[in-house]
Amino acid sequence: MDNKPSFANPTPAGLIALAVACFCFFASLSGLVESSASILLGIWLLGGFVVQIVVALIDLKNNNTSGGNAFLYFSAFFMLVSGTEMIVKFILANQGIAVDTTIDGWAWLALTLGTYLLTPAFFKAPLPLTLVVLFLDIALPFITLMDMHVLSRDIAIVPGVALLCAGLSALYLSGAIVVNTAFGRNVMPIPGPIIKK
Repeated sequence: MDNKPSFANPTPAGLIALAVACFCFFASLSGLVESSASILLGIWLLGGFVVQIVVALIDLKNNNTSGGNAFLYFSAFFMLVSGTEMIVKFILANQGIAVDTTIDGWAWLALTLGTYLLTPAFFKAPLPLTLVVLFLDIALPFITLMDMHVLSRDIAIVPGVALLCAGLSALYLSGAIVVNTAFGRNVMPIPGPIIKK
């Protein structure tokens, strides 16, 4: 008899945490909120870290290499580091202390390239998840180049809209997984993967 604990699929919670981050970044990048909102965004991202680290560990335990690793580095860098940084930057700015944030661009460059390298694995995932990753693939180079001061922040709406689309795709898939599991049938359709084999 196997006494190992078993877990339900945590991916919907991780996708909602991702959607929260995407929606908030959309609002920030598109100018819908003031820069002072960054301290609150930092706190929301720290909450997302908690959710995504749990999802990552359960996915990895269940041999979900692509999802587990993606949630693991998303939880660490997109959520924990970004959230903490936003709070620290807010405090330093209010103290009149200037910080060279170009280093963020270099970190985002590694995250962007890492996400690009993982993208083909998500062509075998359900289509809404593939769309999440593809929309992130659009947003990340803009964020990277803006942080490196190569691109002007005047184009911030482009990654903002891509992140909003990623968030909407993540929310749909999250809802579909939970509703379909609850009803034991496909109430909300989940289109299949781009690559079947």
